[in-house]
Formats: sequence, C-alpha cells, structure tokens
Amino acid sequence: MKFCNATLLAPDGFVSGDIALVEGKIAEDGDGREIDLAGLWVLPGMIDLHGDGFERHIAPRRGALKDLSPGLHAADAELASSGITTAMLAQFFSWEGGMRGPDFAERFATALREEPGLLTDMKLQLRLETHLLEDYARFEALVESSGAPYVVFNDHVPHDALAKGKRPPRLTGQALKAGRNPETHHALLQSLHDNRDAVPEAVSALASRLAAKGIFLGSHDDNSAEQRAEWRVRGARLSEFPETREAAAAAKAAGDAVVLGAPNVVRGNSHKGNVSATDLLREGLGDAIASDYHYPAMRQAVSRLVAQDILPFEAAWKLVSEGPADVLGFADRGRIEIGKRADLVVMDPETGRIGATFVAGKIAFMAGPIAARFLS
Repeated sequence: MKFCNATLLAPDGFVSGDIALVEGKIAEDGDGREIDLAGLWVLPGMIDLHGDGFERHIAPRRGALKDLSPGLHAADAELASSGITTAMLAQFFSWEGGMRGPDFAERFATALREEPGLLTDMKLQLRLETHLLEDYARFEALVESSGAPYVVFNDHVPHDALAKGKRPPRLTGQALKAGRNPETHHALLQSLHDNRDAVPEAVSALASRLAAKGIFLGSHDDNSAEQRAEWRVRGARLSEFPETREAAAAAKAAGDAVVLGAPNVVRGNSHKGNVSATDLLREGLGDAIASDYHYPAMRQAVSRLVAQDILPFEAAWKLVSEGPADVLGFADRGRIEIGKRADLVVMDPETGRIGATFVAGKIAFMAGPIAARFLS
C-alpha cells in the first residue's frame, strides 16, 4: 500500500509526503492501494530494549497456564497496540525460581523460538544473576541454543541484610514463588552471598566468552562510577537503569549506552528512590527508553517529556526508535528511510492515540478512526 498526504517523522524532523510499503520495506513509490493519512503522523516503530511485561500474560496466576502459546500471542497483541514493533523480552535466569528460574528460562526460550504467527519482532534478552556460579555452563548453553543476542548481568542477592545476619525482606513471598520453604530459600541466599568473592573472576571469564561469540552485553542497576567501570572492562557497554547520576554520567563519558525505564519517566521518579530518569534525560544522560514492566509506558514517557518541555516530540520519539536501534546495532529499522524495514506507527497527533502498527510492512494492530481510513 501507499501512505499519502501523511506527516512523516524522518531522521531530520517532520516532513510532509508519501511513502510506499513494498515487500516489507519502505519505498519511494509502489503499485499498492493509496491510503489518505492527511492530518495523521507516521512514526518509526518503537524498539523496546528491555521489557518483562510479558510475564503477566504468560502466567497471570502462579501455575495457571501450562501452555505458553496463548500468553505469547497476548503479549504480542499488547506490544503491537502499544506501537512496539521490536521487543527484547527480558527473561531472568535467576535463583528466584519459578518464572525467573533456569528451568522456566529454558522452557520460555524454546516456546518463543518455535511459536509461529507472532506479529511483532520478539527477541530474547537473558538476565543472568551473577552469583549462580554453578549454573554458568547451563546459562551459556541456553544463550547458544536460544540465539539470544543480548545478555544483561544482574545481582539481586540481598547482600546488606545477609551480611548483618538479618532475615532478608520479602523472603517468604520469594520462597513460595520459587517453590521452596523459607528456610531453604534463606540458606540458598546465604550460600550465594558467602561465595561472593569468587564472582568477579568467574563473571569476567563468562563475559569474555560471550563477547567472543558476538553477544551484546549490559549491566543492570549500576550504582557508582566504579561499578560501571568494572562492567565496561568486562565488555558490558550498556548501563541499564543506572541507579545514580554518577553511574549514568560515567557511562556517557566513556561512550557507553544508557537505557532508562519508561515507568520512571512517567511517574517522575524511581519507585525505589533511585535517580529520576527524567532528570537524567534533561541532562542528556540517556540514549533510549525501555518499557521495563509496562509496555504502554513507552508512549506515555514520550508524551510526558514533551508536556514538561524537556524535549520536543521529535527528540523524545528518537529515544524509543532510532536511539534503541543504534544501541543494539539494528541498522535495518528505527528510522523512516527508503530501504529500511517498514516498521511504522500511525498516530493521531490530537489525541496521541496509536491507531495502526505495521511490522515489516504487515498489519500488526489497527483500530478506531485510523483503521476506518484503511478500510474505507
């Protein structure tokens, strides 16, 4: 088809013009049906570098769903309706067990790889809990078999409480989710904490092996310039959701990418009391915005940045399209340019509502008055 009379968000800003969708790519002209999009914006599709909102689709209640296929398609529909055309699904490989444990990670990776008919481009990001030293070989095998292009290193062990001999917060709830009794879970956490001195050398070796295979590496929740420097030396050139301005500034100064959470932007602050993503973006200390745990928050974050006069719309939208594409090296998407993949979003600028989403030239979502334009 051909989009006519639209306002297109090109790399250098908004322009008026026509584009065609030919064999899944953006073309200057084509033989398809003409659709009048006067008064509407056509934007590059959003690229989500980190989101675990799929978890509530996969298992809205613990153990409720045995078949992952319906949940994957439900997540697919939410992504498309949110204007997300490429999504990195952030799957834990963690001591937390349950949906975040190694068993489920392997099961989920297989389901995602084998599921036919998904409309959005859903890729796997694996999140390794660094203190699972005995499972490193199993994790490497999963990275290889799943084809995951992106690995992030986490450490959510409650070290402060364990070092003081205190019972970690939320221990009982975590234990139940993991299918362990609280005392067994507490003993596991203590053993992970006690082996902490062996982690730096082991994780450095693992990161080196993964990087040698072309896996993109990132660190999660950096809280200092020193911690960011440690991860940079290991080859992790992305700082995901830095907890302090110091860490974010250190990343940017060294040329590392900084990814910030959309819910933090929408809320105006971190729910954990960490640095405000909005403040970091105001200072230019962010390259991309990711959904974190709520897919619609990406569009909402753009709207909030514009409403607060922090960024013009064109610059804010780059944080969810061109910026993420550059971070992960997706040269075929993220911009409206001839020859790029036709990952596009049609938006009503008056309401901010997304009315249509195209992935590689195919309709992934369409609704409301904008859908009427295509159907008339």
